[in-house]
Order: sequence, then structure tokens, then C-alpha cells
Amino acid sequence: MNDPKIRNMEDFAAVIGISRPTVSKFFNDPDSVRKSTRKRIEAALERYEYRPNIYAVNQNRRQTKNVGLVVPNLTDPFFAGIARTIEGLIVNAGFNPLLLSSHGGPEQEIANLDSLRAIKPAGVLLAPLGRASDTDQVAAFAGEVPTVLFDANLDGIGEAFFGSDNTQSIGLIVEYLCRTGEPPVFFEMKTPVNPNAHRRHNAYFAAMERLGHEPHVIQVSGEGWEFEEIGFREGTRVIAEGRLPTNTILCSNDRLAIGLLSAAFESGLKVGLGSGCTLRVAGHDDHPFSRYTCPTLTTVSQDYDSIAARSVETLMRLIESEIRAEKREVTLFQGRLTMRGSA
Repeated sequence: MNDPKIRNMEDFAAVIGISRPTVSKFFNDPDSVRKSTRKRIEAALERYEYRPNIYAVNQNRRQTKNVGLVVPNLTDPFFAGIARTIEGLIVNAGFNPLLLSSHGGPEQEIANLDSLRAIKPAGVLLAPLGRASDTDQVAAFAGEVPTVLFDANLDGIGEAFFGSDNTQSIGLIVEYLCRTGEPPVFFEMKTPVNPNAHRRHNAYFAAMERLGHEPHVIQVSGEGWEFEEIGFREGTRVIAEGRLPTNTILCSNDRLAIGLLSAAFESGLKVGLGSGCTLRVAGHDDHPFSRYTCPTLTTVSQDYDSIAARSVETLMRLIESEIRAEKREVTLFQGRLTMRGSA
């Protein structure tokens, strides 16, 4: 008599006389079933040559081995580097990372979360857009799926947030710039896309007042993620108009500073501390390109190794325990001053 045709796990369970949940449990973890049951299933697998569709198994399980990773913009080498680090940690934890970019748009950010919702991920690591995010929809998603935020915080959303202590890092570089030359003016976008920009703005004011200096801010026009273009265009204009109240400029982020360095070069200004230098420029983040600018960019390094490690570790703990956090964890990591040629 020919063996019955087995099309799916239900057929397989029925033929070998073992319940469907027990068979599913075996495929998830063979050691989770009794030894005698495991031997029966293994013998049946050899006889019927059945192999489950693992993707379908994951879809039908309450908890899959898929972990979503959403970042604002993968064209930014900064976020590409962070994502690469987190992906490796997810793989090492035995899960499958699914990397998605929001391309700087709130609609795409929600579309990414909807796509992840459809495949029932075990959890999600999200670096949100921030001010542009649809917080109601992000909060609704985080209420359904264990979600840990990193880089940019959305107050009260997700099980935890891990990011940089902007008050400490901006205070650190402001103190250094004041100690080694003229107090800095703060160069920022009028309508920044990331909430970290607002925290850095406030931290700059607090640091300058603490050190007894008058704060000066230059807010420039520009929207979106083309920071280098904005820094170059607006920096060229500011230099040409002679609007600088000091010879030291602290930019809100490294990408603005990279554009400003180019504007200074095109304007014939020499940047740095050496002989003949008329301008000092510093940034924040330690962007991958900041060590290759000319001159190399003085900045503050964010501790992204620690941020990535704690984010993944916390999400894995939530997934394994299947218990949602009673209290949202917020941990900020300190930055490190990186002194280079530009200041």
C-alpha cells in the first residue's frame, strides 16, 4: 500500500498519530518533547521524507525568529554602520534580521511597521524619524509587538530606549572649544528632522550659560536629510554675509559640519588651529567620513557599540521571557571627545 501524500504539518501529524502542537513544538526545538516522542517523529521523517516549510511554521507560530530593524535612512553611512552592527548581534542571538529604511518619510516608516506586523516578528528595533513620526501609529504598533527604540526617543513609546546623552556630549565639546579658543556659535537647521537636534540646541545654551558665555545660534533654512548640501549652501551664505560673531562654529551634527568645511574652503578660509587659520569648526556624532575631511573634523563620538548591544540584549530578553516590561527603560550613554585638525 502506498504511503499517504503529506502536504503539510497537519497531514504529517495525522499520519504518525502525534498531535499537531507537539509536532510543531518538535520542529521549534527537538529537545522540548519527550525522548520517545522525538524518536517517533525522527523515524517518521525518514520514512515519509517530509520537511516542513520553515517560513510557514514561523508564520503560524505566535513568536517567530524574525526581528525587524528599521532605520531612518540607509543612504546615510552613519545609519548603515549602526544597522550593520545590530544585524550581526541579532544573527549571533539566533534570530533573522529584517532591515528596512524609512527613507526619511513618515508614510514609509508606518509602511515598514505594517510590513513587519504582517510577518509576526518576535520583536522590532526601531530608530524612529522623531518629529516627523506618526507617533499614534508607532505607539499602536509598539503596543502589539515588543519594540525597543534607539538613537531618537519618542517619549513613552516602546519597551525601552537607548541613545546618547546629548547634554553631556554637547557640554563636553562646548567646554573644550571655550577652553582652547573663542566660545562657539551653534550652527543648526531651523526645522531639524531629528529630535536629537532640539536636545543639542538646549544643551548648547545650558553649557554656554554655565561657562559664563553668551550663546549665539545661527539657524539656517533647509529641510530633509541632505545635511551636507544644506551645510555647504547656507555656510557659504553666512560666511559671505559676515554673520559670524566668533571664529568658532559648533555644528549640530557632523554632516552639516562637512558641508560647512567645504563652504569655508570655497570661500578661501583656512580651518584649524595652526598658523594662518581663521576659523574653527566642530561637529557631533563622529560620522564615518569625519576622519577623512580636510582638515579632519573635531567631533564627539557616540557610543554606538554600547547602544547597539543594549538594544539587542534588551529585546532578546523581552522575546525570551514573553513578558512585556512593567516600566519603560531609558538609558543614555556618554559621548567621547575626538580632537582632530578642524578645531
